[in-house]
Amino acid sequence: MKILVIEDEKKIASFIRKGLEGQGFIVDVSHHGDEGYILATTRPYDALVLDIMLPGKDGLSILRGLRDRKMNVPVILLTARGELNERLQGLNLGADDYLTKPFYLEELIARLQAVTRRASGTPLSLLEVEDLTLNLLTREVKRGPRKIELTAREFALLEQLMRSPGRVFTRMQICEQVWNYDFDPGSNLVDVYVQRLRKKVDGDEPVKLIETIRGVGYRIKGRA
Repeated sequence: MKILVIEDEKKIASFIRKGLEGQGFIVDVSHHGDEGYILATTRPYDALVLDIMLPGKDGLSILRGLRDRKMNVPVILLTARGELNERLQGLNLGADDYLTKPFYLEELIARLQAVTRRASGTPLSLLEVEDLTLNLLTREVKRGPRKIELTAREFALLEQLMRSPGRVFTRMQICEQVWNYDFDPGSNLVDVYVQRLRKKVDGDEPVKLIETIRGVGYRIKGRA
C-alpha cells in the first residue's frame, strides 16, 4: 500500500516512515500542509496519515478539501491529547479514524490495515464488540438496549480496549494512553478504573466482555 504522511514534526514523521516501510508500505512524507494537499490531490494513495496542526493548510482544512472534491481516500488523523473538539470535527468532516499522540506504531499499522480493508468510505465512528457499542461522535455507550453512563476517563479506557478487541494491554500501556504520564508500578489507578468500568459494562450481564489476563494486563473479549 502507498501511504502519504503529512506531519510537520520531522522526528515523528521519520519514525512513522521507517516503521511503515519496515512493514512493506510505500511512504511519501510532507512536512507542510500546502505541499501535502497538493500531493494528496494529484497522486494516488491508499491512505493518508494526517496531522491536524500543520504550517500552511491545517489538517482539518486538508480533510475538508479532499471530501469537497469527493475524494474518499481513507484518512487517519493525528491529534493532540485532550483535543476532543478537533477529533469530533475531524470525524464529522469524514475522517476514517484518529490516533492521539503519543501512539504505538503497531496501533497505527492496525488502523491503516482496517481503514483500507473497508470498501466503503463510511467513517469509523462506531466501535462494536458483541452487543457493546461506543459512538465516538455522540459519546454514547450501550450494552444491548441499556445505556451506560461513563466518565471521560472511563470512556477513554473503554475506547482503547474496544479499538483492539482481543489485544492485551499492560497497565503501563493503558496509563500512557489514557492518563498520558509515566506509570508508577506502585499505583493501582488502572485497576480501580478497570473495576469501575467492568461493573458498568458487564454488571449482571451473562457474557462478560472485560477480561483480566493475570500478570499481564487487561483486554476486551475478541470477536468470535
